[in-house]
Amino acid sequence: MGGEVVFDPGRASEKQKRFFLARAPFIAYGGAKGGGKTWAVRTKAVGGAIVNPGLRVLIMRRTYPELEENHIGPIVRLVPPEIGSYLTTTRRMSFFNGSSIKFGHWSGELSELEYQGQEFDWIFIDEATQFTERSFNYLKGCLRGVSPYDKRMYLTCNPGGVGHAWVKRLFIDRDYRRSAANPEENEDPADYIFIPATVEDNKFLLDSSPHYLRMLSQMPENVRRAYRYGDWDALGGSYFAELRREVHTFEPMRIPPHWRRYRAIDYGLDMLAALWIAVDEEGRSWVYREWTRSGLIVRDAAAGILERTLPDETVDATFAPPDLWSTQKDTGRTMEEIFRSSGVPLVKADNSRVQGHMLIKDMLAPRRDGRPGLLISRSCGRLLSDLAAIQADEDNPSDAAREPHEVTHTVDALRYYCVSRVAPADRPRWEREEEWTADPILGGEPDMDYLMYC
Repeated sequence: MGGEVVFDPGRASEKQKRFFLARAPFIAYGGAKGGGKTWAVRTKAVGGAIVNPGLRVLIMRRTYPELEENHIGPIVRLVPPEIGSYLTTTRRMSFFNGSSIKFGHWSGELSELEYQGQEFDWIFIDEATQFTERSFNYLKGCLRGVSPYDKRMYLTCNPGGVGHAWVKRLFIDRDYRRSAANPEENEDPADYIFIPATVEDNKFLLDSSPHYLRMLSQMPENVRRAYRYGDWDALGGSYFAELRREVHTFEPMRIPPHWRRYRAIDYGLDMLAALWIAVDEEGRSWVYREWTRSGLIVRDAAAGILERTLPDETVDATFAPPDLWSTQKDTGRTMEEIFRSSGVPLVKADNSRVQGHMLIKDMLAPRRDGRPGLLISRSCGRLLSDLAAIQADEDNPSDAAREPHEVTHTVDALRYYCVSRVAPADRPRWEREEEWTADPILGGEPDMDYLMYC
């Protein structure tokens, strides 16, 4: 390049400088609104690409319009053409020294296919609380490669949103998972750094927009605490706030053979979610198996469900959404017909969202014996994480949110089960109350000898 090229992103606050200099594998910045998070992402990403030849960077936002407005447009205007050029078709900025910045947005399971096998040195997740823990863990797998640079993930965040719980756990509560059985899965506290920032830390914003502080202060109390002061206890409740791992889960176990068994599915090409649920003598429901898979045609979905249903399992019914009974224009058949001909007959479930979600809540509530009416195996990790992540609908707090769509599939399958009528299991013959009446031959109450004799 000939001549002098000036790159001037502006001045950083003290908190932003700490963000730039942090060296842990996972660095989170923010808390309150107005702390200069998005500017910090742009500046760190572009500065790193210029200083480190061959650096591969990914910047992620939840939706493309947010990505375009907050990152692509500003960075294209910021970077002189002598330093870097942006190619719209690939959404990638390439720099003179071989570095690159890829701009991406997250579309659930489809994005997992898009980023499969890709490698990056630095990944930025802007507004990380809009991402599920599943997507965070998936993107961690893209931090790899043979380049000499330390692999890092930079996150910015405010309280609230579908990812509130996992961001709070890792960076605020510092509650790290440990596994004696699988030590390689242990989370190391030294890997996580949180740099809190409020609007007071961004004097440039206060100087240019003095009304912004007043606007934050006039919000409703819980929102004000979260956005003005970065209070992580003010927002972020899941729609199913009553869900507790210690109360609503059980270790994987052998289901008693006399319990009734049901299945429930939510099906689409983007995702099949299937649940296996057993009902005991008290009418309590036990979700003991799950299966999720994307990209399956109906016949393959049915085959996978049958493959995962054990030979000795008698399934009384498989509940499914009403849209599977709609006639397909290209074939003149319904998906229900194909499921049925493939060996999985379906029962049409009520599709009332509010009623179904309220019934899930009702089943999570304690019954007279103190235990909830719905228990979930700890092997059903996808269902547990989706129930914990799904938020209330902003326009209808009685309903669960429809976005992000990837956390709704297993919840919808459970909803179809909960709105359907199921019967409790019959007690085994030796447990039935009538079997414990006076014996007509021996007389009196049966004792252990009598049971052994039988």
